[in-house]
Amino acid sequence: MKIVTWNVNGLKAITRKGSLDEVLKYDVIMLQEIRTSDLPLDLLFSGLTIESFSAKKKGYSGVMTLTRYKPINVIKGLNVEEFDEEGRVLTLEFEKLFLINSYFPRAGDELKRLDFKIKFDKTVEEFMMKLRERKPVIICGDFNAVRDRKDSSFWDEREPALTPQEREWLNHVINDLGFIDAYKLVNPNKNEFTWRSYRFKWKAMRIDYCLVSSELKNEIKNCEVLKIEGSDHYPLLLELNIESP
Repeated sequence: MKIVTWNVNGLKAITRKGSLDEVLKYDVIMLQEIRTSDLPLDLLFSGLTIESFSAKKKGYSGVMTLTRYKPINVIKGLNVEEFDEEGRVLTLEFEKLFLINSYFPRAGDELKRLDFKIKFDKTVEEFMMKLRERKPVIICGDFNAVRDRKDSSFWDEREPALTPQEREWLNHVINDLGFIDAYKLVNPNKNEFTWRSYRFKWKAMRIDYCLVSSELKNEIKNCEVLKIEGSDHYPLLLELNIESP
């Protein structure tokens, strides 16, 4: 099974550029920052099951998951209004596992939303650990956080995604809760960035992840950054030794 996660920085824009077509061949496609509640016609006729969760605010945030497998259940949001009105979490339940598509908030200029971000982090943690009591969990998306200095082309701990609080939570999930950073498992000595600034060319970070609960560690076959242009993010591909979820 092949899963792609991609912050597309606008579904309509990425569709016009033709870049979305390059990932529709995979089994599950998780998109973040879709910024719309409308579906392009080519997606409607793609034959894929499409689930989306849009923000209340027009042209903002939103997530969408497209899949070749029909889910047992779909969970939209975290049941917390301040997060759900921004359309940030979409969960698909399958027979063997849960797939969570998540667009984590940015801490904001001057870290004005850092407290909101950390509260979101902890709410997601509680949510996915409850799901994990039932079956394995895979959470993919734009986490808007790095793990350490190797994951950024520059360093300033007052910068969104680089703060100690954000890094501490992400590493807590991996080191303490038993989730696998699939990219680092497959590429322990490789450093790539998944986001780069359009404006400041020297700014780049690895902030997109697929975290896999440890029960599925031996099923991780590959994880790589796909150098597909069209957004300020690159897609991340996760391949598992599982025929269907």
